[in-house]
Amino acid sequence: MKSNFEKENIFGLGNPNDTYAKYFIGKSYLNLLAKVDDVALSLCNVTFEPGCRNNWHIHHATKGGGQILVCVAGEGWYQEEGKDAVSLTPGKVITIPANVKHWHGAKKDSWFSHIAVEVPGENTSNEWCEPVTDNIYNDL
Repeated sequence: MKSNFEKENIFGLGNPNDTYAKYFIGKSYLNLLAKVDDVALSLCNVTFEPGCRNNWHIHHATKGGGQILVCVAGEGWYQEEGKDAVSLTPGKVITIPANVKHWHGAKKDSWFSHIAVEVPGENTSNEWCEPVTDNIYNDL
């Protein structure tokens, strides 16, 4: 299963995501693809092991901002607070507006990678919230 995923994951696994590990259940990896400091734009390939997901979080901005996820390998989930979860497969693109509480990660039985695009905006910041409970995750 992992060897097939690694062939599909054309942007590579990257390094263990140790800096943000406290905001994840399970192990994730980060591969920085591009960064433009003067406009606060970055593209990272984020890889989740099976069952891994990040905490609920919010990309704050007073103008612009938010995040775009481009799914590239494996299968995962995306969910906004108060809405049903959306199944993620390669080719799916999710546009997350600023100030929307959400989470994303791998399905229980699949590795998953997406390119995360931090959308430039004014007064941007990220707020990490509570973990996604096993009850919420296991009901998917």
